Amino acid sequence: MNLIFKRTVAICSLCLLCALSAFADDAAALAAAVRKRQWVDSVFNSMTPDQRIGQLFMVAAYSNKNQAHVNEIEKLVRDYHIGGLMFMQGGPVRQAILTNRYQALARVPLLISMDAEWGLQMRLDSSMQFPRQMTLGAIDDPRYTYVMGREIALKLKRMGVQVSFSPVIDVNSNSMNPVIGTRSFGENKEQVSARGLAYIEGLQDHGILAVAKHFPGHGDTDSDSHYTLPVLNYGYERLSEVELYPFRKAFSAGVMGVMVAHMQMPQFDTTAHLASSLSSSIVTDLLQKRMGYKGLIFTDALNMKGVSSFYEPGQVDLMALLAGNDVLLFPENVPNAAEQIHLAIQNCRISQEEVDRLTDTRRRVE
Repeated sequence: MNLIFKRTVAICSLCLLCALSAFADDAAALAAAVRKRQWVDSVFNSMTPDQRIGQLFMVAAYSNKNQAHVNEIEKLVRDYHIGGLMFMQGGPVRQAILTNRYQALARVPLLISMDAEWGLQMRLDSSMQFPRQMTLGAIDDPRYTYVMGREIALKLKRMGVQVSFSPVIDVNSNSMNPVIGTRSFGENKEQVSARGLAYIEGLQDHGILAVAKHFPGHGDTDSDSHYTLPVLNYGYERLSEVELYPFRKAFSAGVMGVMVAHMQMPQFDTTAHLASSLSSSIVTDLLQKRMGYKGLIFTDALNMKGVSSFYEPGQVDLMALLAGNDVLLFPENVPNAAEQIHLAIQNCRISQEEVDRLTDTRRRVE
């Protein structure tokens, strides 16, 4: 259970951290941070084990769906104490209204996120569209990428969003890649790294938590994990030279989040149909131990066919947690998943060994 406790403290603390990041040099803000940290601790200590489990989930929410969907999200916030929402398609005004509505129901402030690689328009109508990352990769000066990150951050903050699942720092070395393509800064690892760091700084300098994706690198695959399980059949030497290079740079620069891809990687884990996001060989051994990453780890969406075709809802969430992920993104069935995690704790499937191999998540977030 310590594993759950540590991760939920981290998620609760993120809300505070995102709110204060833009004012870290101000003495009054630092004093407020201490008080709010004490509040985070007091809320966390008063939560039941089931409420703490709920904090692991970040659920998809839409602002273009009917009242039944709104009722479903409200039930998950109220009864299952989910930790966050990932807003998908809709419109900016309705999303802002729904964000306030859901936050009012939450005992612990929800962590609000979006896929906003090229701004709000990636998901929302009536909003500004920025260039795709490949366009920025074609511009010599990375300062323009920083400016774009800054402007996107300001728009996200106005919407009450704290987390952006961007930038994509995959090296697009396979021109036939069906899912990355223009979302990447290009095929040159140095260029991808420089632009990625500029984008991360633009977001995080202005109070938005950046999530680099898709670890350990989705740029040299020939299939789309939304529909199937791609295979990346490289060992560490090749990955370190190409795919991992931008992630290493981003980790050194302090990117606060990383998203783990759904890919089969047989040179790291020979388990049939096991995605990298569900493999402790990738999430714990490679990402946390070998690369020393201390930030927050998000799964890619757990409804994607790269994982959901092979495992039942609930089972895949538990596997992702056991692999070493902190946040379970886009779960298909929160009640089922929460029950399976609860049973795993009772049956000691989440053991002291798994707990010991995790770094203290308070330090990882700070």
